[in-house]
Amino acid sequence: MVAVLLVSGGSVAAIAVWNIASNVKKGVHLATLPGHTSGPIPQIGAIAGGVNLLLTGTDTRTGQGGAYQTKAELAGSSGAGNNDVTMLLHIAQNHQSVTVVSFPRDMEIAVPSCPLGNGRSRPAASQVMMNTTLSRGGLSCTVLTVEKLTGLTIPFAAEISFDGVSAMSDAVGGVTVCLATAVKDNYTTPPLNLAAGQQTLVGPEALSFLRSRHGVGDGSDLGRISNQQVFMSALARKVTSAGVLSNPLTLYSLASAAVKNLTLSDTLTSPVTLVQIGLALKNVGLANMVFLQYPTVADPANANRVIPLVSAANILNGALVADQPVTLSGKPGRAAVLQPGTPVTPPATGTPTTTPTSTPSTGVVLPSTVTGQTADQQTCTKGNGK
Repeated sequence: MVAVLLVSGGSVAAIAVWNIASNVKKGVHLATLPGHTSGPIPQIGAIAGGVNLLLTGTDTRTGQGGAYQTKAELAGSSGAGNNDVTMLLHIAQNHQSVTVVSFPRDMEIAVPSCPLGNGRSRPAASQVMMNTTLSRGGLSCTVLTVEKLTGLTIPFAAEISFDGVSAMSDAVGGVTVCLATAVKDNYTTPPLNLAAGQQTLVGPEALSFLRSRHGVGDGSDLGRISNQQVFMSALARKVTSAGVLSNPLTLYSLASAAVKNLTLSDTLTSPVTLVQIGLALKNVGLANMVFLQYPTVADPANANRVIPLVSAANILNGALVADQPVTLSGKPGRAAVLQPGTPVTPPATGTPTTTPTSTPSTGVVLPSTVTGQTADQQTCTKGNGK
């Protein structure tokens, strides 16, 4: 989903061309007076500076239709739902690097006071699960929580539902992922039963793959995050390929799916803003797109929950606030392995410290406790045998 947002600028531009061009009459060529020259045609440029955009995926069954309208499904989540997926997209001010941070749903953190409208607010709390922030106070509450956690200011946000994820995967024509072993999960809707090897996922099956927890890695939410990173990196490689970005029909489908299925902050409702953000990513290579999991450690008071790993989180937060590119020194997450034959990236040089440092080649080297991958690394999902 984040990878689709990375090219949303091009998608919105395509929608404008598609809808407007057919209604525009042939233009009138304007003559110029002697000694006068016509100036350059104004162009929409990339957004100035960096971008922080938060994407949440709600698990609500309300209004989703189909299999999600069964009694059992509706009992799971309704209304605003929980933000089972929370990702931060950080575009550097020089538009040369992108960092995508996934925040575990089971991470227990402090939550600030969240406005509810009409002068009301939900009081701050010292320890709540990350995935309850959406139902606690809407998209704004999730943004405020991540701002408090990271120290960033996040002016842009978007929310997507189950139907939206399916529509996005349909629009891009499916995403081909590598499975190191078979992936089976009877807890998803629809159930997953995928053989090892290359599998092209589309529609509800793609959604089930992204939602799968029991079927990948060690069956944990942390395993699910790395499984999502396998999908997102494959999607990033596809949408940045010439076959996708040069096809107006595909771009129009992506734009239509985004417009219909994303709830946007009012700072994102202007097509010009979306185009500007898209243009900021024009020259970011796949090797400079880093997908990582916010560092956590098991909660000593509850084995089923995690809490931030403060030492590593401070390094990551400091790098983001200082707008420094990050380099991974750790491995892919619990449910991912490098695809056989994929060149191994040489170990990053430098020693992680609590104060962000930067070099032209590596940026801030994150501790090995921070897992993830770059978009150019081809990884495979590990099933857990269930």
